[in-house]
Amino acid sequence: MLTIQNYVRAQSLEQAYELNQKKSSRIIGGMMWLKMQNNTVNTAIDLCDLGLDTIEETEDAFSIGAMVTLRALEQHPGLNTYTQGAVKRAMESIVGVQFRNMATVGGSIFGRFGFSDVLTVFLAMDTEVEMFHAGRIPLEQFAEMPQDRDILVRLIVKKKPGRFAYESMRSTRTDLPTLTCAASVMDGEHRVVLGARPMRAMVLRDEEGLLREGISLTSAHTFAVWAAEHTPTDSNVRGSAAYRTRLARVLTERAILELGGLEQGEMEDGN
Repeated sequence: MLTIQNYVRAQSLEQAYELNQKKSSRIIGGMMWLKMQNNTVNTAIDLCDLGLDTIEETEDAFSIGAMVTLRALEQHPGLNTYTQGAVKRAMESIVGVQFRNMATVGGSIFGRFGFSDVLTVFLAMDTEVEMFHAGRIPLEQFAEMPQDRDILVRLIVKKKPGRFAYESMRSTRTDLPTLTCAASVMDGEHRVVLGARPMRAMVLRDEEGLLREGISLTSAHTFAVWAAEHTPTDSNVRGSAAYRTRLARVLTERAILELGGLEQGEMEDGN
């Protein structure tokens, strides 16, 4: 059971940051994972009064506040138009609507959970995190950093022209994923992101130039085999390392074929 001794609705990021420097303090968002812990929090710091619950779209970027819910991401027309529905597909299987109405993007990203669909899909884009103390950091770099006492303020997604795809495998529709996969092509660079390995999501780029001549059934398969071979996996209750390696190949191939605009029937023929 989680026990909270004091609750503070911060009136500024400066106040929240100062309070959060004590190890017994916690920033709270939707409280979806935090409340499952058996722990005592001396000071719970709520950011709900700081206006961080909006998604602002400009000509060049999306600015996503840390208190934006996963449901708001799922339903945002601008994000889903830009990503061809990849953000919606990444969110729609996370537990259930009631959960997504409460869970926040800040909690999902800052937690760097291995099973995070949210981290996986945003790593496929040109995304930065804005931290109160450290400033703006590329999400790929942030994902590899250890947790500290800084505060995640927002995500910034740059609107680079590109195509995006998202795939995941779950034992049941609303279960935590066995493996997650996002793929993208931006400025001619192909990348695939594999998460729930069960470790944190990792980014792989087409360093071998396997997709340089374009996406076909053959090149997608070859790249998927290469990606699976270069993705460390492990075992847990949701699947073995060998099973995840197999999934990495299959989901990568599907996602890359989708980037190439191939139809489902063509995907199946290629498998």
